[in-house]
Amino acid sequence: MRDRTPSRRDVLTASTALAAGALFAQPAKAAAPEPTAITPALIAAARKEGKVAFYTALELASSERLARAFEAKYPGVAVRVERSGAERIFQRIGQEQTSGIRAVDVVCSTDASHFIAWKRSGWLAPDPPEDVARHFPPEQVDGDGMYATVCASLSAIGYNTNLVKPEDAPKSFADLLDPKWKGKIVKAHPAYSGTILTATFALARELGWPFFAKLAAQKVMQVQSAGDPPKKLALGERAVQADGADFVLWHLKAQGQPVDVVYASEGTPLIVTPACMFRAAPNPNAARLLQHFLFSAEGQEIFVDDGRHSFHALVKPKPGRAPLSAIKLMKSDPAVVETQSEEIKARYTKLFGV
Repeated sequence: MRDRTPSRRDVLTASTALAAGALFAQPAKAAAPEPTAITPALIAAARKEGKVAFYTALELASSERLARAFEAKYPGVAVRVERSGAERIFQRIGQEQTSGIRAVDVVCSTDASHFIAWKRSGWLAPDPPEDVARHFPPEQVDGDGMYATVCASLSAIGYNTNLVKPEDAPKSFADLLDPKWKGKIVKAHPAYSGTILTATFALARELGWPFFAKLAAQKVMQVQSAGDPPKKLALGERAVQADGADFVLWHLKAQGQPVDVVYASEGTPLIVTPACMFRAAPNPNAARLLQHFLFSAEGQEIFVDDGRHSFHALVKPKPGRAPLSAIKLMKSDPAVVETQSEEIKARYTKLFGV
């Protein structure tokens, strides 16, 4: 029988109502829902359900840490972590929802355009936590209260300090095209990773597709997840990464691994990771409780400690890390990423042959 798993194209349609440059610029069609608070009744109801399904594109170690912290705070509610690449998560949820399978409670995806599609399909539940309403900037919050940015990261250049001297390391994306890096570069794939899909969109917009054509000629090692290139650097399998999660590089560096981070002179792609709960959540009270925890100052501190960036006004950057305001950023409109995602993946695959 032919596989009828919905593709991204099946689920996504053009979204032209969003204003260019804003992360969550869809105008609210009705009054936004009032923010909700954690109450003893909510906690009791969540414990009665006893479990919650957390679909996440975050690194597994980070996702498990969040889950264990939540379980410690709210004993009796077990978190089942379902971790995969953002594009795989999207495909799985599309298949489940269109098949009437109620499995997902809360989702974090590194591809912000997913939330536009899910909202348009009517799959999300409006439930803005109090912390979001009080402490998050409006541009990081959906106007209808369906989702908000739970954390952010950067897709950075990196290098192995045993193989490359700091003065010789690439300082820009253009530097990656130097013949001396041929056969020495690793990068992740936009068809697997939401981080890399957004990063590819930003770089194609700023540098053009000819940049990727020239980069493909550098005999690049292709991996999947945005967390994979830093690990290849640490192992010495490649000298330089063209893209990948900056927080993984910082983790490895803190562990004494021979890696370092470069924020390119052209700018570094900013990757926002929203979170939401689903309307058909099988454990709605536990889902609401987990959603509140992720956006609380306590939950946000875990994101920051793991190397990500928080937009919570009461949460400070990790000591020794530059705030986003100090880094030249390439920002992306998720609505435009959504309309171009299939083209991006197709062009990339054709150029790199993978």
